Amino acid sequence: MVAADPRVRLIDLATARGVSLAQLSALIGRNSTYLQQFVRKGSPRKLEELDRGTLARFLGVAESELGAPEENSSIADGISRSADWIDVPRLALGASAGPGAEAAGEQPIGAFRFSSRWLRGQGFDPAMLTAIAVQGDSMEPTLRDGDEILVDRTPRPLRDGIHVVRLDDVLLVKRLDTGRAGRIALVSDNPAYRAIDVGPGEAQVIGRVVWKSGRL
Repeated sequence: MVAADPRVRLIDLATARGVSLAQLSALIGRNSTYLQQFVRKGSPRKLEELDRGTLARFLGVAESELGAPEENSSIADGISRSADWIDVPRLALGASAGPGAEAAGEQPIGAFRFSSRWLRGQGFDPAMLTAIAVQGDSMEPTLRDGDEILVDRTPRPLRDGIHVVRLDDVLLVKRLDTGRAGRIALVSDNPAYRAIDVGPGEAQVIGRVVWKSGRL
């Protein structure tokens, strides 16, 4: 069986996902025309291994669909067997840890690379992970302005803990307190901020914060 042209396949996958080649170029840290040139002009002749792995992971396909040899390709999820790494997309939006900031478009602007063994050892499904930045100081000292957080979007019963929530088209990172029946408190770790009291249908829980990185 003859494999499909990876350039044609990339266009089909991007169209199905609703992203542009420019957005995918940004995902792998390239200039906006990089993948357009790959598709239209054949330059580069093939994708570099790291770029191919990141794209395959984001698009949810095996690397062989984007031109990797079968023996180096992943099974269904775009993970490189030889490197054993996962590239989690960073999204061009922030979760406000302050008064609130309107969410920008959910476009990838890069990726964080994690050991797939570590992620799975933590019980995470890599397909359900995204990374975003924290904005503001209401979650200090736990989370500081500029920290990057890993958000697990796996659907689970609501429970206490730090989550990213959408409230009135604003993304917030808050500690959930579900102790009162029929109500949810969005609590800040910084005592200067008052808790926000909402009903279950007023705030959409995007995912649970499971990891952070930041400057010392």
